[in-house]
Amino acid sequence: MTGAIVTGPVVAESVPLRTWLAVVGATLGTFMAVLNIQIVSASLDEIRGALGAGIDDGAWISTAYLVAEIVVIPLSGWLSRVFSVRRYLIANAALFVLFSVACGLARDIDQMIALRVLQGLCGGVLIPMAFTLVITLLPPGRQPVGLAIFAMAATFAPAIGPTVGGWLSENWGWQYVFFVNIGPGLAMIGLLWFTLAREPMQLGLLRRGDWGGIAAMAIGLAALEIVLEEGNREDWFDSGFILRTAAIAALALSAFVWIELRSAHPFLNLRLLRRRNFGAGVAAMFLLGVALYGSIYMLPLYLGRVQGYNAEQIGFVLAWTGLPQLLLIPLVPWLMRRFDPRWLVATGLVLFAGSNFMNVDLTADVGADQLLLPNVVRAVGQALLMTPLTALAVSGIAAADAGSASGLLNVTRNLGGAIGIALLQTFLDERQRFHVARVGEQLSVFDEPTRLRLDALVQQFVDHGLSDRLLAGRKAIAALADSVQQQAYVMAVADAFYALGATLVLALLATVVLRRPATPAGAVGE
Repeated sequence: MTGAIVTGPVVAESVPLRTWLAVVGATLGTFMAVLNIQIVSASLDEIRGALGAGIDDGAWISTAYLVAEIVVIPLSGWLSRVFSVRRYLIANAALFVLFSVACGLARDIDQMIALRVLQGLCGGVLIPMAFTLVITLLPPGRQPVGLAIFAMAATFAPAIGPTVGGWLSENWGWQYVFFVNIGPGLAMIGLLWFTLAREPMQLGLLRRGDWGGIAAMAIGLAALEIVLEEGNREDWFDSGFILRTAAIAALALSAFVWIELRSAHPFLNLRLLRRRNFGAGVAAMFLLGVALYGSIYMLPLYLGRVQGYNAEQIGFVLAWTGLPQLLLIPLVPWLMRRFDPRWLVATGLVLFAGSNFMNVDLTADVGADQLLLPNVVRAVGQALLMTPLTALAVSGIAAADAGSASGLLNVTRNLGGAIGIALLQTFLDERQRFHVARVGEQLSVFDEPTRLRLDALVQQFVDHGLSDRLLAGRKAIAALADSVQQQAYVMAVADAFYALGATLVLALLATVVLRRPATPAGAVGE
């Protein structure tokens, strides 16, 4: 293993094929775990209908997975030391495949939710462990390549998730949303089985485990994720359930931070946040998570509600946020050797922010063709920033702290996404009400353009066979109200894109404090 993580123009060390296969195998796990979130969300209505679940119960199909995933991510570094990386990763990959098949065979909503929790507990392991392998198995000169492979999986999977989910549901049935994990899962297990070195377990770590911190973290993150996922549906703090759960989250997470900072052997080294590059990188990663998952949340809503696209059509629009990354991300390590990685991060954030600002003049006439350019610009920005930002954040961190660094970066990005989506849900509702009020102020039956519009609608209903003009008048008023609601919703979506762009500008400010990359001589002294 490497002693420290460095970036910059280092001499390229030779890496055995076996090590690269291990990295690729682990990255397949990241791809599956992230993809599973999006393909299930894209097929949620079909799954809910097949299981006879209501809207609120059906939402827990996604929530259960996300809660379990975010709890286990910070634990993975410590548990991999307890059971050894090889055993821990292969076991969780096998269980992930098993529980995926079981989800596809679920017969009712209770079974599905329980299985999704188990699937999330295993899937959450696959994300940080791939990152950990990159920064422990690869020498400094090859880490940018490994991080590029990881970034490709972490950013491409959400982009194609709706496409894959929509296509599978419509052509094969919702069960194949889960069965699709079988092939990549078996390939991952095979690659890891033959490439990862056998190491002894350290079960003694269980006796010295930081159990107080683990319990506080698990309760706090689970409660916080539930608040974020269910808050908008439950009307936030007007709900006693949300209020109590938020209080539990605040108390448990405060206790977790206090325990970890006082512990001589914490399972998650929060002191890494004191490092200048890592602290700034975590802050930028949080804001990036808000924008990354927020934009993935926004576009399908707009395309489905305003344009009437189905899941497969939405997926093809979103695919343009991922396909260019497949071409660009492999070039990023080469760019990092020739340019200051901080400039790559800045360029990527500017492009990503710009892609959101390109949508602030959104109208109901904007469809797939008009969204192509913003989506490609976004894809280029994401490709340029993910790998160098991660490399800068972990520069100089000892391999012994790789598990903590991986857990913190990945859970921060996921939390950013969860918080961003929760805020966007409320933001959209509030801005839609605001715009309805503003547009409504300009409408009056005494206003000539309004009367002409209503008369045209009445005549349209009459021409289509509605002989009762009084009823046609009522329908015309209802149609005009629907038009106002849609116009207000489109304006709210445009406001949301502006907010996401502003979030990325904040991330750009967070990266200003990043230090220059390490020299070939060693790690950055932070």
